[in-house]
Amino acid sequence: MNYDYFLQEKRVSTPTRREKFEAMLATEPDDQFLRYALAMEYEKEEEHERSLEFLRGLMADDPPHVPSFFMAGQHLTKQDRIAEARDVLRVGIEQARQQGNTHAAGEMSEFLAGLGSLGD
Repeated sequence: MNYDYFLQEKRVSTPTRREKFEAMLATEPDDQFLRYALAMEYEKEEEHERSLEFLRGLMADDPPHVPSFFMAGQHLTKQDRIAEARDVLRVGIEQARQQGNTHAAGEMSEFLAGLGSLGD
């Protein structure tokens, strides 16, 4: 028996985490958890713009998905897009406050303050 062939076939047929999330989203496209998880998978795969696309979609939801603002701010900072990160974080802080999520507002405020004069 050719075990290399068997192992190769096994690898090809096993869906990745991203593919699993995409399949679940096909049946539940508005599921915020799945969309957020998919954004994180794209980020792990270094598909930064695709990740940000999903995070922006979550930020535009009604109500906005507060953790997406913080994650987008962190991703943008890693890409040296500091001005964009600041803008996203400021809106995220306001959204968190409006939703009564003082913990998230505090975390984003600390991160924003930590950016200091970066990118100026």
